Amino acid sequence: MSAFVNINPLKPIKYTTQTRRYSPKLGRNSVRCESSTEVTTEKRQIKVSNGNNSLEICRVLNGMWQTSGGWGRIDRNDAVQAMLRYTDAGLSTFDMADHYGPAEDLYGIFINRVRRERPPELLEKVRGLTKWVPSPVKMTRSFVEGSIDVSRKRMDVECLDMLQFHWWDYANTGYLDALKHLTDLKDEGKIKTVALTNFDTERLRIILENEIPVVSNQVQHSLIDMRPQQRMAELCQQTGVKLITYGTVMGGLLSEKFLDTNLAIPFAGPSLNTPSLQKYKRMIDAWGGWSLFQTLLQVLNKVARKHGVSISTVAVKYILDQPAVAGSMVGVRLGLSEHIKDVNAVFSLVLDEEDVDSIREVSSRGKDLMRVIGDCGDEYRRA
Repeated sequence: MSAFVNINPLKPIKYTTQTRRYSPKLGRNSVRCESSTEVTTEKRQIKVSNGNNSLEICRVLNGMWQTSGGWGRIDRNDAVQAMLRYTDAGLSTFDMADHYGPAEDLYGIFINRVRRERPPELLEKVRGLTKWVPSPVKMTRSFVEGSIDVSRKRMDVECLDMLQFHWWDYANTGYLDALKHLTDLKDEGKIKTVALTNFDTERLRIILENEIPVVSNQVQHSLIDMRPQQRMAELCQQTGVKLITYGTVMGGLLSEKFLDTNLAIPFAGPSLNTPSLQKYKRMIDAWGGWSLFQTLLQVLNKVARKHGVSISTVAVKYILDQPAVAGSMVGVRLGLSEHIKDVNAVFSLVLDEEDVDSIREVSSRGKDLMRVIGDCGDEYRRA
């Protein structure tokens, strides 16, 4: 993501921007959703909702950041074919963004293939979640609607399943104008559900106090980065807003591939040759370093071998079991590699008390990233 631009727009709509202790109240867009989590008997689907706004998604989402470049050349036909394989295997929720290279276009081709080649009942289960990441300019109705129409056209849908909104600069309260317009577009049938990405707890509280019916907030959350459980999860549990997590397998660092490796020795271990590996290696450095990370991998490996699954499967399941978490992202390198078996193993895995205690003990040895970085999303707003 690029650096933000600090612009102070006119604010034609008056909103509450002072935080106070949150007290849910009913209104046109109720923000209280006591029954917003409904997991099916298959354990793979969950409903996120706020008032009358709801969407059922797969609890493990296929993340499409990897289509934006830096992970290897993506062949369009191979990528769409891979999306069909994930969907046929029950992994039918795809997460993308307006700035993830061809991700929205690939989804448009894919969804047309599903319409033509798959039964209607499978089409009903497919979900395409996208993000809108504008520069913090004046958020007029025409600007917001025009931007959303671009995503609708690229994804070839009349109505976006979920629009997740990101904002760079909290000093500019135009994010409330944008969310008001997004809510209007939802009411008009262009968006099914409005959500957030990388918002902190304070701003989520303000948004809810302004009766904007967001259903979820997508944030970084892993065994290394437990920040969402410090403040965000409490507010989410009070209001019913859910968390969708990314970085949960840390770009592949939480896997057997990096077990018993020493990155201090040149060429001795796997290379950190993708943007996600480089990003999450910095998180490890901030948390406690490679030696402590190896201790965590060893504990995860012991748990994984006990249950006959992979380290990444354990890592995802642990986060899915955290309070307020509805779903976790696992990145897909479409047409280049697949992890369908490991992901599907998440739904049958049950971590016992011994597993959880051993994982928590090592995870808690690291530094408190809330103190090091700040609240959820603050890593994108630091100078």
